[in-house]
This record gives sequence, structure tokens and C-alpha cells, in this order.
Amino acid sequence: MSRDFRLDRSPVDVLDYEIAQEQAVALGRMGRALEAALARLRQFDAAHPRSDAPASARQARRILVNEAGHALWMFVVQREACGLRDSRTVMRDYDVPGEVQQCMGAVSATSMLSAT
Repeated sequence: MSRDFRLDRSPVDVLDYEIAQEQAVALGRMGRALEAALARLRQFDAAHPRSDAPASARQARRILVNEAGHALWMFVVQREACGLRDSRTVMRDYDVPGEVQQCMGAVSATSMLSAT
């Protein structure tokens, strides 16, 4: 069937179709990554109460929040590339904590140093 589609369509139509497929695959991958990052944060929070947590636990949680913020940023950017501009539904449907939203896309100095 895809062979018939390619024969009946112009090269631009075929390319547009392939691009749409790739965007959808990437969107799904980014959505799953966000879900996984949020799940890790929620699991950590369930296992480690915040009251008088040791510094090591606070640091570990901060890393999880930053990872979730990065995953959120990647997902939102991919959605926008697909033409989906309103992120309010993402925040609601994925139940994204405010602190994750606030660090969305933020890159720490240590991660910038390790990337070079």
C-alpha cells in the first residue's frame, strides 16, 4: 500500500509524509522520556520524605527535578515543531510539578562543562 502511495504522489508529498511520520515518532519518544523522568521523581519523593532530608537526598532530588525539566523542555519543543503550541494541556495531563516547569530548559553550569 505504501508503494501505491509513493507512485501516486509527488516527491514533495512523499517527503511531507515522511517528515510527519518522523515528527510523530520523535514526539512519542519525548513523551515517554518525560513520563519516565516524572515517574523517577515521584518514586524518589515517595521513598524520601522532604522534612529534614540529608544534603545528599536534596542533591539527588535536585538532579531528578533538573532531568525532568530537561525532558519537559525536549517534549514541548518537539510538540511545537509539530505545530502544537499550547503547553497547558501537557502540564495538566502529565501532572508536571511547578518546580519542574520552572527549570524547563535550564542547563546547569556543570552539565555545560561536561558537554564540552
